[in-house]
Amino acid sequence: MASSQSFHQIVGFMEHLRDINSLRLDGCELTIGSFDGVHRGHQALIAAMSAKAKQTNHPIVVLSFYPHPSVVLRGRQPAFYITLPEERAVLLEQLNVSYVLTLRFNENLAQYNAETFLKTIYDRLSFRGLWVGENFALGHRREGSPLYLEKAGERMGFELHVVPPLLVDGEVVSSTRVREALRSGDVARVARYLGRLFTLPGVVVTGSDRGKTLGFPTANLSIWKERACPGPGVYACNAAIGDKRYAAVTNVGVRPTFGDEDGKVLVETHLLDFEGDLYGEVMRLTFVDRLRDEQRFSGPEELIRQITRDIRHARRLMGQVPIGNQHG
Repeated sequence: MASSQSFHQIVGFMEHLRDINSLRLDGCELTIGSFDGVHRGHQALIAAMSAKAKQTNHPIVVLSFYPHPSVVLRGRQPAFYITLPEERAVLLEQLNVSYVLTLRFNENLAQYNAETFLKTIYDRLSFRGLWVGENFALGHRREGSPLYLEKAGERMGFELHVVPPLLVDGEVVSSTRVREALRSGDVARVARYLGRLFTLPGVVVTGSDRGKTLGFPTANLSIWKERACPGPGVYACNAAIGDKRYAAVTNVGVRPTFGDEDGKVLVETHLLDFEGDLYGEVMRLTFVDRLRDEQRFSGPEELIRQITRDIRHARRLMGQVPIGNQHG
C-alpha cells in the first residue's frame, strides 16, 4: 500500500499515486502507456486485463506518464492533452482499475534503458502479466519492443499479453486519431472513438459582452493552452456548473463578423434558458454535435437570425424546449 498520503490520492476505491516507491505489491496485472483520453482501445485492453485479473485475483495497475514523453523529448506543441492525469484516473477507476501510477516523465527517466526500467517496476510491483499494444515499446530509444519484453518475461517470470488494436469504422482507435477528429470539429467521430461524448473544462472569465448586446449573453471560457480543443465551429453542448446542467450553443473560433481575427481562438457558450452571473465558475462543456462552421456575416442582424436558428437546431438535437413552453 502507499506509504504516504502526500504521494497519492484515493479516487473512489482506486488509488492514484505519483511515486512508484509509495506502492509495493506481491503481484498484479500491469499495463504501461499514456492512456490519454482513455479511448475505446484503452478500454478494450483493460477489459482483457480485468478478465485475467478475475482468474488470478490480482489487482489491475495502470502505469502512466505526465508530461507526455513527446512533449519532453520533442517539445510537442500546440494543444495536446485530451485528459489530464486526474481525469484519466477517474475514467480508469470506472473500469475497475485498482491503482494508477502517474510518473513524472523527464530527461532522466528518458535515459533509462529497457532493462533498468523493467527491473525497477518489477521490484516494486511483482507483476505477473504485462499488457501492451502491438506498437508498444519502452526504454531509451524504444529498445523494449514486444519481442524484447517476451524474452524478458521468460527471465523474470511474467507473461506478456499483446492486445491487437481496436477498429472503429475501419480505423484503428488511438489518441492521435481522437486529436485529429477534434481538430476537424468532428465531435461525433470523437465520441465514437472515446465511447462517450467529449468534455472540455474551463473557467468563466470576463469577455467583451458582445453576446449580451445581441440578446444572447455568453460565458467566455478560459481553457488551458495545452488542452486539445474542437476545431472552429458552432456546437450543441451540455454545460455543467457544479450540480447544475444546461443545454447550450457553443462557438469555438475568432468571431470573424466583428473582426476579432488576431488569431486567438475563443470558446464562448450561450446557456439556453439561463440568467445569472457565472464569472469565476468552473464549467464543463460536453460536445453533443457540430451545428455548422464558424462564418462571417454581413452584420449583427444576420448573425442574430443565424444564432436563433442555431438555438432551434440545438433544442431539436437535445430534446429541449424553452422553460416557459413546458407543459405537464
